[in-house]
Amino acid sequence: MNDAKILLVDDDEELCQLLSDFLVRDGFGVDIANDGATALQRAASENYDALILDVMLPQRSGIEVLRELRRDSQLPVLMLTALGEDIDRILGLELGADDYVPKPCNPREIAARLRAILRRTRGESESARLADLVVGPVALNAASRSVALRGEPVSLTGTEFNILAMLMRDAGHVVSKETIALDVLGRPLRSFDRSIDVHISKLRRKLGVAIDGESLIHTIQRGGYLFRVVHEA
Repeated sequence: MNDAKILLVDDDEELCQLLSDFLVRDGFGVDIANDGATALQRAASENYDALILDVMLPQRSGIEVLRELRRDSQLPVLMLTALGEDIDRILGLELGADDYVPKPCNPREIAARLRAILRRTRGESESARLADLVVGPVALNAASRSVALRGEPVSLTGTEFNILAMLMRDAGHVVSKETIALDVLGRPLRSFDRSIDVHISKLRRKLGVAIDGESLIHTIQRGGYLFRVVHEA
């Protein structure tokens, strides 16, 4: 993990220096951008492994940066959000952020979240160590970390891919939110944490419905989620 190159985006220069110093000591390579326009330029021109992105940025907010980034990039993104700002967190996840950390943040937690995200995107998590899977109209290729729906490619973030892989591996069985959070996000769910719900909602939209008109992923009340085994002609 010590070869990971991170772009840290925050207009708080003192916080940037603090986080950068800690992450460098922890083995990461870190570049800093203090505004959204610079962040997008750096992300487009250099090869980063992940991006730490504050929501509150001058000129262009972190949400705007994430929206533009996701037009043509699946670069892993860890959002920094203000404590209690649930709308920002949910919107960030909806737009394709992999996870979030509320401010004020502990540098150790940032480093731990980055490692979890990088394990997922590099295919090192348990859920990613899979054989190829085909369940109904969905085919998942483990080596290329790609997904096709009825033969057409589906663009997924690293987090979405790993959640789908976990559900397909246990197709026909309920997988709890807590299990998904620990395996895929690398952390337990907090109170009122909707991260998994938002990722599942995005997966549903991208996969559409089965031949019977129902979603391929069912929510099980107080249980979790189930990937349906649907046979299509």
